[in-house]
Amino acid sequence: MTTFYQLSATTLQGQLISMADYAGKLVLVVNTASHCGFTPQYAGLETLYQKYAARGLIILGFPCNQFGKQEPGNADDIAQTCHINYGVSFPMFEKVEVNGAAAHPVFRYLKQALPGIPGERIKWNFTKFLLGRDGKPLRRFAPITTPEKMEKSIVAALDDEAAL
Repeated sequence: MTTFYQLSATTLQGQLISMADYAGKLVLVVNTASHCGFTPQYAGLETLYQKYAARGLIILGFPCNQFGKQEPGNADDIAQTCHINYGVSFPMFEKVEVNGAAAHPVFRYLKQALPGIPGERIKWNFTKFLLGRDGKPLRRFAPITTPEKMEKSIVAALDDEAAL
């Protein structure tokens, strides 16, 4: 069976990154969109990243246009929304599909490991997946779950895994 660390993805800048580069980090994977009602969550995600990156948190953003065509732009448009409008400094990857036959392997893996209420589908933008430092999926968060509401789970995972 494939593990998270065997997967890779391409950044908005066109660089292929192995998920193995994040071994030993607590990873939060988020499917994002620039024109969604949940887009302001970028600010909360950035706050979490700034607060906990030194303790080992990494956030990985994956833009997706599958839900209401809410990510219509190209890589430059996405980067502008993320960096200029929300100050995002965590890694952002190229636009992907998260459901269907063309779903990116990262999301095929995560959906299989942590199926949500609609089964192995992602319901909407800003679905979040938390993975432990060992790359094993720990928890799935619904789009409506704000970054602030995830903070306790992130701190607990950082603390639990620091004790190992």
